Amino acid sequence: MFNLNFEKIIAALLVIFIPLSIAADWLQWGSSYVFIYSACSIIPLSIVLSTATEKVAVVTGPSLGGLINAIFGSATVLIIALIALREGLVDIVKASITGSILSDLLLFLGLAMLTGGLRYKEQEFQPILARVNGLSMTLAAIAIALPTLVINTSNMVNGKVISHLSIIVATVLIIVYGLTLLFSLKTHSYLYDVGLAIKRSPHSPAEKPEEDERDRLSFWIIILLTATIAVAFESDLFVNVIDSVTDGLGLTPLFTGVILLPLISDVAGIVIVIRLALKDKMDLVVATATGDSLLVSLFVAPILVLAGLIIHQGMDLNFNPFEVVALAVAVTVTNLISFSGRSNWLDGTLLLATYTILGVAFFYHPA
Repeated sequence: MFNLNFEKIIAALLVIFIPLSIAADWLQWGSSYVFIYSACSIIPLSIVLSTATEKVAVVTGPSLGGLINAIFGSATVLIIALIALREGLVDIVKASITGSILSDLLLFLGLAMLTGGLRYKEQEFQPILARVNGLSMTLAAIAIALPTLVINTSNMVNGKVISHLSIIVATVLIIVYGLTLLFSLKTHSYLYDVGLAIKRSPHSPAEKPEEDERDRLSFWIIILLTATIAVAFESDLFVNVIDSVTDGLGLTPLFTGVILLPLISDVAGIVIVIRLALKDKMDLVVATATGDSLLVSLFVAPILVLAGLIIHQGMDLNFNPFEVVALAVAVTVTNLISFSGRSNWLDGTLLLATYTILGVAFFYHPA
């Protein structure tokens, strides 16, 4: 059955692309080969990075582990976005923020509800967890949309005004994310007890002795740092050719960022939520999908805005209006489906249908 070994199989099959991507770059085989090989290399590395993050978080305990998970939970997405931002691909970076949120809320949750619903007639999860995360996500969506709304409802808006507004919004979002960590790890940690289970149950059928886990902490920290460096290296190869390759394929920066990058950067997340759904652990599925979307909107997006300020790239929160509409649709549909605390295969189908329709719309969008 679909279990942990599936992740290992994916990583083992695709790890060969790491040396191939290096060879393609050094021997100048062409942009298309570098693009394909580096993209395939990022997938196993993201799986290793995700596994190492979970292992370190479990051993270090709820508080420090939660912080580590907050920092490295979307490391692949953040690394690719930072490198793209350094190269001046601001439109792709903005689109990747929207795309990561859409994939977390619609694709991940949809696949989990569909596969879980095909095995179980109906599945249940904590509605209060979905409600808290849903409200936080709604706030994040509103905050992200504000600069776009300011521009599109005003005849004349100075670029510096939008930049200053984006910096203020980014600062507020980071503060809110810090408060959500305080809420989930300290004051109301009982609502998030499922958080640690996601790091334990998917990767081991039985609990390992705590001493053994602590003995391996150094090992997993080394793996975590090594995987992070490797992801950064492969992301650099990928980003350096992404513009020329996607132009040759006729793909817009909008579609590339919204659909292509999230699919490459978070395959590990897709595998995890499907496996959890098949084990009837929908609490963990909801915690993972909504938690990742919050991480992107409240932490990754603001960090990119502030990073753009530091490296003198024009990164702000002025998104394409269609991205804002898509974000609002995703948050609304997800909230409506998840607030009941129950799911079935039809709910998953509706989420996937929404994602598919939005994906096709982004493909044909002329931006």
